[in-house]
Amino acid sequence: MSDSAERYLQAARRASTLRRYAQAVEHFEGEWGGVLPASSESVVRYLAAYGAQLSSNTLRTHLAALAQWHQQHGFDDPTKASRVRDVLRGIQALHPQPIKQAEALQLQMLEACIDGLAGQQTSDQLAVRLRAARDQALILIGFWRALRGDELCRLRVEHIQLRQGQELEIFLTSSKTDRDHRGRTLVLPALKRLCPVDAYQHWLAVSGINQGPVFRAIDRWGHLAEVRVNSNSLSRILRLAFLRSGVAGAGYTAHSLRRGFATWASRNQWSSKALMEYVGWRDVQSATRYIEADAPFGDWAR
Repeated sequence: MSDSAERYLQAARRASTLRRYAQAVEHFEGEWGGVLPASSESVVRYLAAYGAQLSSNTLRTHLAALAQWHQQHGFDDPTKASRVRDVLRGIQALHPQPIKQAEALQLQMLEACIDGLAGQQTSDQLAVRLRAARDQALILIGFWRALRGDELCRLRVEHIQLRQGQELEIFLTSSKTDRDHRGRTLVLPALKRLCPVDAYQHWLAVSGINQGPVFRAIDRWGHLAEVRVNSNSLSRILRLAFLRSGVAGAGYTAHSLRRGFATWASRNQWSSKALMEYVGWRDVQSATRYIEADAPFGDWAR
């Protein structure tokens, strides 16, 4: 295969998915001692060995990784055997586990963090000022547009049109649900407070960035990296932003921004249709995982 063909094949696959699949195959071979190509019986034994330890979702990811490995190397897919699927269903029945979700970022906590970051932007240390401006833009854009962590990391200046005092028009080159990499254009309006448009404009002004990745690492001397922030570091950046602002944020992850917006929008009477279209969910089931139900107990509530 030519180098150019391999480059395009790599571009068609999400880097995060490739990492997870590589880790899953390594777990099958290294941790468990499996042999590839595998038989359906060895996959059944593998599932049985970890059925009580790993979540059903993790096991599904491992099966998908094994399936891809066999397909890429020209072997029959052992994960399609009925016994494999039956064992997975049995594991789900005997070891049910609640779905782990990121803690939703509440508006009051968002305000407290942004206030803290605003105070840091008068620091006499360049690195402190830059981090505060970057984190403010990252958090506000991520929250108000309900972006996934990897979508935030892939934002580029040339793909964002700034209309001062009005809106940001953002072109997402790809996303988790955009399998064909067609991209989509999002609009993020200017707000009376906690404004993502003002935060983005300020970040560009203080950083001097005019092309390339929007969000980058910043070293202790205030030097900006040329490459984008890694999506795996976003949760750490978020927690440090809260810590530096004097706000407890240990339980937050990058996904807290997306879930926090969904919770805010739901409580502000956004319709399911409007919320799904804005966030980009394709089905109601996806939306309900992010929204915290507010049961109306009325006078019975304490």
